[in-house]
Amino acid sequence: MRSKRPFVIVTRKLPDAIETRMMELFACRLNLDDIPLSKPQLIAAVERAEVLVPTVTDRIDAEVLDAAGPALKLIASFGTGVDHVDLAAAQRRGIIVTNTPGVLTEDTADMTMALILAVSRRLAEGERLIRSGGWTGWGPTSMLGHRIWGKRLGILGMGRIGMALARRAKGFGLAVHYHNRRPVPDDVESALEATYWESLDQMLAHMDIVSVNCPHTPATYHLLSARRLRLLPPQAILVNTARGEIVDEEELVRLLETRAIAGAGLDVFEHEPAIDPRLRLLDNVVLLPHMGSATIEGRLAMGEKVIINIKTFADGHRPPDRVLGSML
Repeated sequence: MRSKRPFVIVTRKLPDAIETRMMELFACRLNLDDIPLSKPQLIAAVERAEVLVPTVTDRIDAEVLDAAGPALKLIASFGTGVDHVDLAAAQRRGIIVTNTPGVLTEDTADMTMALILAVSRRLAEGERLIRSGGWTGWGPTSMLGHRIWGKRLGILGMGRIGMALARRAKGFGLAVHYHNRRPVPDDVESALEATYWESLDQMLAHMDIVSVNCPHTPATYHLLSARRLRLLPPQAILVNTARGEIVDEEELVRLLETRAIAGAGLDVFEHEPAIDPRLRLLDNVVLLPHMGSATIEGRLAMGEKVIINIKTFADGHRPPDRVLGSML
């Protein structure tokens, strides 16, 4: 019989209000130091826990899951993406995996729009110029960027975040285009005034701005491959607030170094937290530390979803945010 107060191990520091509520509801072991757990520590955690609450920084791979004790029945991930969890291995062991969908949509869309503006209008460069003391005053040809009004935005992945971005893009006068596994419903497409491209290759070749908003799965690894990145026109900028692994970062760096494309706004990286040192040297790239969903409101909403998933499971019911491999 499942415990009324399941033993929950949380791998990272969560907002105080969420940790307090978890302590009230469950038998919890928290990570107050907020130091990411090593693989041996993750293995030790799954050996003991009934519920594991990991984040995107934790690699819950087959090796970790093979060490899980018989008590572990739920992985309630703090985050929307589940590419850090081996879903097939979890399923083989009868472990349910949940995530926190829907609560990060507006925050991530805001950040995507901010990066589009920052790269196009050279905001980070201007800020660095001021801080360095190198600004000598306004000039008619200094710090010239590009207006985004009237430009074509290609959205790769028209899910919740892609649609939220499309709504914002309309307000800035961008023409919205998108590629998805399938077109969105006609009424949604009409409301967004969006144009569907069945061929990703063809869309890329015609866009001024490309935003990556699809999940990272085995099928989307290097979806923007070296070949596809070379399809981008020279005036294009690429924005990625999804996952770094979707883009061939090596080729992206080469295109940015040679100015074969105009710029990029990156909130995620292929090997994060490691950053390709060449990116740091480029003035046509805006780099952010994976902060697309980093709002107080978003983090609290994520934590509340984690709690609901655990409590529902502990009460013997199906968690509302269960993730199945077939859903990806």
